[in-house]
Amino acid sequence: MPGERPFVFINTAVTADGKIDTVERRGAPISSPVDLERVQRLRASTDAIMVGGHTLLHEDPSLTVKPEHLREERLARGLSENPMKVGVVSRIGESESGSPISLDGKFLNAGPARVVVFTTEQTAPEQIARLTGRGAEVYVVGEHRVDLAEALRLLRGMGVERLMVEGGGTLNAALVRLKLVDEIHMYIAPLVFTGATAPTLADGPGLLRGEAIGLRLRACVPLDDGGIVVEYEVAK
Repeated sequence: MPGERPFVFINTAVTADGKIDTVERRGAPISSPVDLERVQRLRASTDAIMVGGHTLLHEDPSLTVKPEHLREERLARGLSENPMKVGVVSRIGESESGSPISLDGKFLNAGPARVVVFTTEQTAPEQIARLTGRGAEVYVVGEHRVDLAEALRLLRGMGVERLMVEGGGTLNAALVRLKLVDEIHMYIAPLVFTGATAPTLADGPGLLRGEAIGLRLRACVPLDDGGIVVEYEVAK
């Protein structure tokens, strides 16, 4: 793991056909109750949780540790009650998504938690002021796309040693393509969504076969609900 960035792992739930959502892209539930418990334990083990623009603007995730005993364990270890929340949004406000970050939403208000947003020069100063006025820390890192390597370097400087990425597919693909991911954790659900336009674990422009990212299997655990938890180490 490079010393200039945190240890980064992607965690996601996918269907048996590799989808992380339906063609509606409204955050269709995939995880089972058993897997959701695993996700909460993972969240409690991290310093920060990162999501991309579509997930942030359209799903408004809380990104908090819900079980009280896990929050108490974090406090006992001298950590904050919840991990830092990190959003990556190329253009906030009048963007391709057409939505600003909600000032009354869960991302900004569920907590307590430190909130950090990375954006680009495309975001108007008024949108940045809206967020900083509600306690978020906003960093402009890039002209048209967020410089993910720089964002990770800044997070490391904030004390983030272990970063959990909860998607979506565009952010996952960009991080993997830039070789900024150390592990991938997946819950594979006994479901099939189909749909050529349904998002997958890693979307984006795609890689040719000779450019494919190699993975090494670390664990494969079947669950009683019919799903499987798979953990991969990303080959360097």
